[in-house]
Amino acid sequence: MVKGYWSILLLGFIVFLQVQVAQAGAIDEAVRRGVLKVGTDPNYVPFEMTDKHGRVIGFEADLLEEMSNALGVTLEWVPVAYTELIPGLLAGRFDLIGSGMTVTQERNLQLNFSDSFIIVGQTVLLHPRLAGKVGSIEDLNEAGYRIAAADGTTGEAAARRFLGAAQLRSFATAEEGVRQVVSGEVDAFIHDAPYNLIALAKPQNHGLLALEQPFTYEPLAFGVKKGDYDSLNWINHFLNQIAQDGTYDRLHDKWFRDTDWLSEIE
Repeated sequence: MVKGYWSILLLGFIVFLQVQVAQAGAIDEAVRRGVLKVGTDPNYVPFEMTDKHGRVIGFEADLLEEMSNALGVTLEWVPVAYTELIPGLLAGRFDLIGSGMTVTQERNLQLNFSDSFIIVGQTVLLHPRLAGKVGSIEDLNEAGYRIAAADGTTGEAAARRFLGAAQLRSFATAEEGVRQVVSGEVDAFIHDAPYNLIALAKPQNHGLLALEQPFTYEPLAFGVKKGDYDSLNWINHFLNQIAQDGTYDRLHDKWFRDTDWLSEIE
């Protein structure tokens, strides 16, 4: 009887440990491992991009460096195509998504998002031949116009939503979309406002025109697996802490007010 009791107790303890391991969140796992693995598509200036030495830099990259330091772990980037970010997270290839991802209802069905760390919106870059012809997003909603967007982004979704009559062409990166406008292969490019503003500042794009008023409202956030509320709790408290202690403002000014960093990627 006693032997059977201890067997049942031992079995229950083993099951308890297995459940605890299964429920361990991404942040807890990163601390245990000593490494925070972040999935990113480093092509979103100035949030995450690759410098001349192949390092991932940018505003969101700096936020994640601060997060890793607060956790006492090393930050490890896992570069993937933007369309592979959610599948990669769900497959366990990395702990969280840090890639300028907009919170949408569709994505929220697949993963959980932290509090937003910045609000952006979609804007439009135009070929010079459209000067005086296009003054708003509505003016582009005609069958004769060719619109470029980056594959899998909310810019692509916005183009489908607002410009159903136009011809949409999707490209692997935002950089390629801008090049298509510069070369005249397409009439306009739709992407997040911060990226488009930086693109306009580059010499090779100096001839482009812009509709600078955002026509969408898009909060950017970090993504974790559904149900990982412990990680969300830690990340949200971290974001609140850096907002209060001045870290957020310092990093924001570094990437959105200064332009010294442009020399690191050109």
